[in-house]
Amino acid sequence: MSDLENILSRVHEGGRISREDALFLVRSAGLHQLGQAALKVRTRMFGDQAFFVYNQHLNYTNICSNACRFCAYSKRAGEEGAYVMSVDQVREAIKSRLHEPIDEIHVVGGLNPDLPYDYYLEMLTAIKEIRPEVHIKAFTAVEIAYLAGQYEKTREQVLTEFVQAGLDALPGGGAEVFSPQLRRELCPEKLSGEEWLKVHELAHSLNIPTNCTLLFGHVESWTDRLDHLQALRDLQDRSGGFLCFIPLPYQPGRNELQASGPDGVDLVKMWSISRIFLDNIAHIKAYWAFCGIKAAQLGLWYGADDFDGTIVEEKVGHAAGADTPTGLGVDQLRHHIRAAGMNPVRRDSFFQPRI
Repeated sequence: MSDLENILSRVHEGGRISREDALFLVRSAGLHQLGQAALKVRTRMFGDQAFFVYNQHLNYTNICSNACRFCAYSKRAGEEGAYVMSVDQVREAIKSRLHEPIDEIHVVGGLNPDLPYDYYLEMLTAIKEIRPEVHIKAFTAVEIAYLAGQYEKTREQVLTEFVQAGLDALPGGGAEVFSPQLRRELCPEKLSGEEWLKVHELAHSLNIPTNCTLLFGHVESWTDRLDHLQALRDLQDRSGGFLCFIPLPYQPGRNELQASGPDGVDLVKMWSISRIFLDNIAHIKAYWAFCGIKAAQLGLWYGADDFDGTIVEEKVGHAAGADTPTGLGVDQLRHHIRAAGMNPVRRDSFFQPRI
């Protein structure tokens, strides 16, 4: 039996592969061999189910003290297009969709030095008062660490106080790629990869579930990607708190980073190797807002089991030139999933099925 056959056999039998095995698969396996292995794993876990969530995105400010080279969303205070939502405006945004059976509100924003700490507590409290039944998935690890430093609190204090105000889970943003060398090039002002992992490990220890991400298709290599996935798998072995992994394809529009973004083959390989390698993270997302609906449909056959959700209105990826819709209806999501040959299952933030 060849090395390739041996590794694929282990995958098909449900065994764990090493980082070196994964790199060998990426370089040596045919695209359909890789996809078949990922589909085998995905089918073993979820059959033909493909999950989606009825959610609302809330980007409360685009003013940010960081200057990440791949970001087209952030602005400096006073710059044209810069904005901050007041707590009253947040209330109105939530109330405007009270007629919809939303299960999750996803809240992220820039690192705005002019917002007081109480703003975040009031925002969470306001959302929960208006929609006590929803799950609030809010604030990346970068935001949590920033607020702790800005207001001389421990990260544990911030997380604990946010949970008391209504926080249910953390999104996975801000991970980018963990390589210290690449972070110096891409986002030197941002929280390090090591510290990102520490925030998530702390959240898990406080029983706050989180997602995790990788931004790919810019200047990183497959070695960098697999180092990143290894760090996520290692943390999941220790804490078990990751709900879902989201490979985020880099959006090449309107930012200073000269990179073209991943092509279709790269997308398919990324979904596949993620499903094969991350054997302890239950869900892999094909994020239609970043990769497109047709590609996300294909992703469901190459290891992904989650299609994300209704969103309305995603701003970060679209600021960088994503040409996908800013949101989809539930009927549209079900149609796209069925058209891909899968069975749509509406879920909540914790992947519990909803009627």
